[in-house]
Amino acid sequence: MKSSGWILMAVLLTACLVATAGPQQDQKAGPMPWAYAGDAPPNTPSTPGATPPAPDPTPRHTPTSTLSFTIAQVRSGAGDWHPEDHGAMPDIVAHGRPPDIIRCSQCHLHNGRGRMENGPVAGLPVEYFMQTMADFKNGLRPSAEPRKGNAKRMAAMAKDLTDEETKAAAEYYAAIPFPSEGWIKVVETKTVPKTRLESDALRVRLDGNETEPLGDRIVEVPDNAEATADLRDDHSPFTAYVPIGSLKKGEALVNGGGGKTVQCAICHGDKLQGIGPVPPLAGRTPSYLARQIYDMEHGFRKGPWTPLMKKAVEKLTDEDILDITAYITSLPAAPPLAMANNMQ
Repeated sequence: MKSSGWILMAVLLTACLVATAGPQQDQKAGPMPWAYAGDAPPNTPSTPGATPPAPDPTPRHTPTSTLSFTIAQVRSGAGDWHPEDHGAMPDIVAHGRPPDIIRCSQCHLHNGRGRMENGPVAGLPVEYFMQTMADFKNGLRPSAEPRKGNAKRMAAMAKDLTDEETKAAAEYYAAIPFPSEGWIKVVETKTVPKTRLESDALRVRLDGNETEPLGDRIVEVPDNAEATADLRDDHSPFTAYVPIGSLKKGEALVNGGGGKTVQCAICHGDKLQGIGPVPPLAGRTPSYLARQIYDMEHGFRKGPWTPLMKKAVEKLTDEDILDITAYITSLPAAPPLAMANNMQ
């Protein structure tokens, strides 16, 4: 890390009044099911010797793009619906390194927007991206939910990635602005459409118009399940349904919480759009944000930058985390021009 980066981290450490005590042990039964897909059914084993059906060869279309691809092209990574979003993809992003390392774009998408079950990496500072991958590599970022398979896959792949590959991916995604609006719409409500979990913990609406009480959770679903789940359209938006009143409560907590936490802007910058090596938060998926807060609060995430967050999260309840992430997701991300200038 550049010396200026270390100086900034030291300043933020002081500003946040961080305690350096050891990780807090989780005293709860388990992590929030809505964020970790803890209500997912166990994986169904495949039949030995069974051959999966060949994908439909018909060219497919999605409402946000004029291009067309077959399902096989989409699954291979050749189905890039919005090449205008990004520059030339490094080989590790476009193809990975089979058989052990899958392409970054498989989960995080070509433009880095990600989905509720993984991380939104577009616009992340290079230093933060590199440190995160080092934490995965060194066993410092396990998930609080032991069934969360993609966290385990990230840790395994991080051990095999070269520094050059990791840096190439970091620089590629850092140069792509995260959308300032229109990616995740936050709606306060008492009832939500009934949903089910796809593989990889992506939640989608059931057919029909059945609803159910929202309760104390966030339900995050793609507006067009086929475009998101089957076609992996990285412009097809999401809606996050949140409890009524959560945005107001989240705003109060984010702005200091009456002594329960510290102002998030101290470390994450004005409007939570990031500052230096500290990542932007505004507009990103509440499921991902909630998992990170919970993992840090309960001692699962232990990287060298994690102590910066300890004092801020150590008193938060699950309800607080829900309110905070609902509010943060409702904020506009950094405007494209401002983000692009920040990356220069």
